[in-house]
Amino acid sequence: MDLDQLRALSATVAAGSLDAAARALHVTPSAVSQRLKALETATGQVLLVRGRPARPTASGEVLLRLARQVELLTADAVRELGGATESRPATLPIAVNADSLATWVLPALAPLAGEVALDLHVADQARTSELLRAGTVMAAVTDTADPLPGCSSTPLGSMRYRPAATAAYLARWLPDGPAAEALERAPVVVFDRTDDLQAAQLRARGVDPARPPVHHVPSSADFLHAVRLGMGWGMVPDLQDVEGDLVELGTDGAVDVTLYWQQWRLRSPSLDRVGAAVLEAAGRALRR
Repeated sequence: MDLDQLRALSATVAAGSLDAAARALHVTPSAVSQRLKALETATGQVLLVRGRPARPTASGEVLLRLARQVELLTADAVRELGGATESRPATLPIAVNADSLATWVLPALAPLAGEVALDLHVADQARTSELLRAGTVMAAVTDTADPLPGCSSTPLGSMRYRPAATAAYLARWLPDGPAAEALERAPVVVFDRTDDLQAAQLRARGVDPARPPVHHVPSSADFLHAVRLGMGWGMVPDLQDVEGDLVELGTDGAVDVTLYWQQWRLRSPSLDRVGAAVLEAAGRALRR
């Protein structure tokens, strides 16, 4: 494969358009277009859906993984040859669920900030594996146990979530406990429309998740803040409720979400350092 063509594919997907990719590669948009067309001719496949943003086809995802593997290995080799002070650090795109990012992942990665350039993608733990499969990221914190093609999978531990709210909220909306009839009227705080933890809790208590009013707050810190402000009850991870000021809805609602670290099965010092840091931090922070 021609390396310039692979770089053009990777840059276009990362930047979202040919113009932005051209600026990143310091070439003209025409040069990027020609390289992409040449790569598609060589493979006999359509590799990009040229929309806004540009995105890879299924065939394009295969070559995108190859392109980013080559970029990572090249950056590692240049770093070894030129010394850490004379070369740019490798860029590592990683997918992490928001609650892990807000609690234990960033402290784990902070010591590596001078050695690698992190491109963090935030997605629900049930969907981070999709980014890994597509070649968008090189590693992911995910709830998928089975290794994806070309990847290794290592258990990290589990995060415990509890349905919780303020005492004032419970006194107003659930004075007699979390009975189904009361839960149908009680407001709920939900992270985003892919977050199923609250809906699963309601179904387990015999409540249609479509019945209660829902507040969507797509930020881990702001989600917790919304619950503390009494906007609704929500599934709060134990790692975030460090102040212990929230009250659990009953005693049988705790849910453990098991997480795994999946990364490309690739000999890369940069990727291995990140993986080791994540595994070490998970061993301290997560439940076993």
